[in-house]
Amino acid sequence: MTTALIIIDIQNDYFPGGRMELVGAEAAAQRAKKVLASFRDHNLPVIHIRHISTRPAATFFLPGTSGSEIYPSVAPSPGEAVFVKNFPNSFRETPLLEHLRGLGVDKLVLAGMMTSMCVDATARASFDLGFQNVLLHDAMATRDLSFNGATIPAAEVHGAFLAALGSVYGRIIGVTEFLEELEASPDKPE
Repeated sequence: MTTALIIIDIQNDYFPGGRMELVGAEAAAQRAKKVLASFRDHNLPVIHIRHISTRPAATFFLPGTSGSEIYPSVAPSPGEAVFVKNFPNSFRETPLLEHLRGLGVDKLVLAGMMTSMCVDATARASFDLGFQNVLLHDAMATRDLSFNGATIPAAEVHGAFLAALGSVYGRIIGVTEFLEELEASPDKPE
């Protein structure tokens, strides 16, 4: 089984001072950084996804702004794939599927932002395309949402989306446990 890491939208606008600050963004990015380092150490494929907003009313991830840049702690290294998307689903109108098929990837490890939007959309699409998903719950972040006049706290939004995804669309696991399993894997590349 060939495994690839996909880091979804860990971009400056989601951090303090950005245009769409998320709850727990820094902690999630630090955990994603650990996984990224491990994939690099094991010469496993890494794909960075960067969202650029093209909707007329968009307020963040605007083209040409520093807010749309990938956050420095998970910045791509030379040779790592970076795909720009304009929709929540990382596969929609991008070369991601062809890239993964070309690498022979069948298992995706997902980290990124927002749990309730782009991570969710990508995980569901990935599953529908036949990939096995592993979702790193503590390397993701989201924000408070509103529904029917009530505010739903980010932690509850995060938990609800991951509970739904974990029922069918992928395995939910923490970074520490995932890295322990990766190190113990007999078929990891050397």
